[in-house]
Amino acid sequence: MSRHGPKVAVVAEFYPSRRDPVLGIWAHRQALAARDAGAEVHVLVLHRLVPPRASLAAGARGARSELAARVREPRTQERDGLPITYVPYVSPPRGRSYAKWGAWAAPALALALRRLERSFGFELIHAHNAVPAGDAVRRTRRDTPLVVSVHGGDVLYTAPRDEAGREAVARGLGAARLVLANSEGIAALAREHGAKETRVVHLGADLPIAGRTTGRDAGGMGERAAFPSLVTVGHLVARKRHADVLRALAVLGPRHPTLRYVIVGEGPERVPLEGLAARLGVAGRVDFLGQLPPREALERAGRCTLFVMPSTDEAFGVAYVEAMAAGLPAIGCRGEPGPEEIAAAGDGFLLVPPGDIERLTQRVDELLSDPQRLREAGQRARATVTAHFTWERCGEQTLSAYEQALQ
Repeated sequence: MSRHGPKVAVVAEFYPSRRDPVLGIWAHRQALAARDAGAEVHVLVLHRLVPPRASLAAGARGARSELAARVREPRTQERDGLPITYVPYVSPPRGRSYAKWGAWAAPALALALRRLERSFGFELIHAHNAVPAGDAVRRTRRDTPLVVSVHGGDVLYTAPRDEAGREAVARGLGAARLVLANSEGIAALAREHGAKETRVVHLGADLPIAGRTTGRDAGGMGERAAFPSLVTVGHLVARKRHADVLRALAVLGPRHPTLRYVIVGEGPERVPLEGLAARLGVAGRVDFLGQLPPREALERAGRCTLFVMPSTDEAFGVAYVEAMAAGLPAIGCRGEPGPEEIAAAGDGFLLVPPGDIERLTQRVDELLSDPQRLREAGQRARATVTAHFTWERCGEQTLSAYEQALQ
């Protein structure tokens, strides 16, 4: 271990870039938190040059534009003071080949690690996800101690999908001295899929200096909206269940005619969701804001009244604790690893059964109809994050995990 804290090479598939400053922002924030806690960190991003199939929907011009953006991405960058190296590689379309992406990325990663070792002398590698990052590190055949973080995808999607995925996840997890999970439920699944030793490290949120009861926060969020509003921040995919919130909004119309729904994020479900809003007669009360830079997304969400995201397959849910930190009560789905753990940590987080529009509508109505209860729930939500889910706490726990892996 180095004199001033361990030197760590972070390897991640999902990480912010000039092309997409939101992708994998949680991995970047954890790296920053570990650095601030005392670790020395250099990030290696597995930079796949092949555009995703979704870009083909925009036609040949869209695909060429996406490819050009990936090729032009600077290979060395600095983000918030962290040095980052983007390691280009190619691989087949995602589909059923995803389990083998570690093999495709390994040669380029091995070269990048050798180069980094000459200038940085890292003592530990921290891979975000067993596939492809952990598996790629394993294939470089290094003796460097490995820590693998499981954020959900490995054990909720990749391993259950097919035998190749199960084996790749098992190899990636099995190669790690220590596996970090973002919730107890994910830790249990990681052990089932090959992790030898696990440790829970929660991701975090920034705490605005002033409470929302003042009407402003110190992060520049500004005044709260004049009308009550629900907000969801997340990728527009079916499992996030924005559609459930739209249906609840339609039911709530007669009792809360000024209620709006703010949707921050982009994804393949946007067009279907816009169509559903029109069919339900609530399109005029729904704001599709698209993907926003992280600070702007937090600012916009912080001006709303209630965070609602009854999603399934939710390993943790940084968006919940970010909203709660700003004083918004949050609603998630019962039975999911992350929401159950956040709710168990303190107050200000409500759970509803999956797909239960009636119960979701009831919970929203109860809070909106009682301003004092709403205000107190927001205060308790912020207190829960203060006690359990700050980035400072995440950094301390991550650093402790590094030290454990190096012992």
